[in-house]
Amino acid sequence: MKRSNFLKLKAREVSFIARGLLSPNHPVLAHVIPMRRCNLACAYCNEYDDFSDHVPTAEMLRRLDKLADLKTSIVTISGGEPMMHPEIYELVAHIRRRGMIAGLITNGFYLTPEKIRRFNEAGLEYLQISIDNVAPDEVSKKSLKLLDKRLQWLAEHSDFHVNINSVIGGGIKNPEDALVIGRRALELGFSTTVGVIHDGQGLLKPLADDEQRVYRELKQLGKQEYARLGWFQDNLAAGRPNDWKCRAGARYLYICEDGLVHYCSQQRGFPGIPLADYTMEDFRREYNAEKPCAPLCTVACSHKVAILDNWRNPQKPFTAKQPSKDVSETIRQVLSAE
Repeated sequence: MKRSNFLKLKAREVSFIARGLLSPNHPVLAHVIPMRRCNLACAYCNEYDDFSDHVPTAEMLRRLDKLADLKTSIVTISGGEPMMHPEIYELVAHIRRRGMIAGLITNGFYLTPEKIRRFNEAGLEYLQISIDNVAPDEVSKKSLKLLDKRLQWLAEHSDFHVNINSVIGGGIKNPEDALVIGRRALELGFSTTVGVIHDGQGLLKPLADDEQRVYRELKQLGKQEYARLGWFQDNLAAGRPNDWKCRAGARYLYICEDGLVHYCSQQRGFPGIPLADYTMEDFRREYNAEKPCAPLCTVACSHKVAILDNWRNPQKPFTAKQPSKDVSETIRQVLSAE
């Protein structure tokens, strides 16, 4: 990323963080899904299908306008695989036109030098790729072996910040692969993070001893990134619940391909209200609602956003819709074990 672009982005980030600290009455981060379909089928993933069409561009622009009207600070386009959307560059450009920070989460397989330059022109500011292993296997094809050339293209052509996220847990065979991926990311000038893979309900899977060792080494590699969420990630790696106030449905919004607002990708259906109809009454209700899935949540986006408000308003017990029996029982067992 060019230094001039880096400084501009950091200035915008500081401005948005200050606004978030001063006022709790707007979304900080929204994930929007323009495409549920994906070209891959990773065994641990429950966020894709192999048949659906893209959301029409006009409808996506309306959703982005609604987020801007709610004074959202950051919009990240995700999927599925968002680069399969035929107007992905226009979506990025519209986020920027409406004054929001534009991010993209992709598996990277569709990246070419020309497409990277088109993202530059559209004003993309953040891009993240998760790489699961060094060599592809039956769990995931998102491997360093298949993606390294695309990473080199990003290093050569991108004007935006690139983060490479490695993963541990969730059936990934070789935890050591995450270290190889993290080191390669730094070598290319990118930032690096590690994700603890959740189960199908977005909840914690405690790490084994070798995974914990790898996690600690990765934490040292990506010191700057982990400084923001060290306590959260440390507890997850050790199998401990977190005590925090989830503000999903308010400060963090997940908008699925059907245009409905959900807490996150793992708790779809809560609250399940169309974004077009979302009001500040909905915002305040969810801001103040205690989420029963929070102690074992691994959704880092929700945690990052909640830091701005963890010292504010106490939350009320969750009453709008009870979590599934499995979620409640898992939480009860882990907390009682403590």
